[in-house]
Amino acid sequence: MQKRILVVSSANMDFVMRVGKMPEAGQTLIERRGYDYVPGGKGANAAITLARLGADSIFCARLGNDAHAQRLMSLYEDCGIDTRFIINDRNAPTGLASIIVEENANNRIVVYPGANANLTVEDVEDAMTCIPDAVLLQFEIPTEAVIGATQFAKARNIPVFIDAGPARRNYPLDRLGPLEVISPNEIETYALTGIMPSTINEALRAATVLMQKVQTKYVVIKLGERGAYIHDGKYSKVVAPYEVEAVDTTAAGDAFSAAMTLEYMKTGDIVRAVTYANVVGALVSTKAGAASSIPTTAQVEEFMRENEIVL
Repeated sequence: MQKRILVVSSANMDFVMRVGKMPEAGQTLIERRGYDYVPGGKGANAAITLARLGADSIFCARLGNDAHAQRLMSLYEDCGIDTRFIINDRNAPTGLASIIVEENANNRIVVYPGANANLTVEDVEDAMTCIPDAVLLQFEIPTEAVIGATQFAKARNIPVFIDAGPARRNYPLDRLGPLEVISPNEIETYALTGIMPSTINEALRAATVLMQKVQTKYVVIKLGERGAYIHDGKYSKVVAPYEVEAVDTTAAGDAFSAAMTLEYMKTGDIVRAVTYANVVGALVSTKAGAASSIPTTAQVEEFMRENEIVL
């Protein structure tokens, strides 16, 4: 039976620029590597990942009333995402992310929230009527909407997973309802705790601080090319990454969190879920773009067979 996962988060159109190097202040560079408008947004990337991996994916978000919104809605419907709770906002444009992808595949992102900033607690409450098996959240939408989603889920005994990005130092983690997993990356971990998880000991310190700030069963810190760090309050484990030729890491973290959520809901095994998520995140980084780089279940299984990965 399919797991029904409700994603409450952001939807953007990504303006992707590929560069050899970043310009200095006041410098103009002529670049021939190309640019494109690519569907993105942390929430949309997660919803698409869930749909491509076989979940019943429901997406709660706000788009503008513009050409970008039309293109994004068509994509979501083609992917099989339940779009009943996507609202077209007449007072704001569709969110836009300006993404600079460097030659080493690292990216720098500036987000203009647009309609994402208008997602309300009432929007979230309406979406909860789909009776999901789990709720996946990110921080690209208003804080009150995130907090409201955790409280609605608590009242219904629905597990909540948070991909903690983008993060800020003063985010009111103490107002969140109980979580199953909170999963920041390294920069987000530093923003939330003041500790950069550059070593295992520092990752443990950061995870401990997070568990003091929010009620969560697991902390999963995404460490990029170093894999992922899991902590449950007593025990810790590092799950190694998989080596691939990275082209663009955009959406890798979003897909990781979605894949981890789905596999955990299927098995209840956090190590297995993170191992699976590492595969999905690695595959995303081998292609350019956000939504366009997300693999299907068949592609994930093929990669696992070729690399003799057993969950």
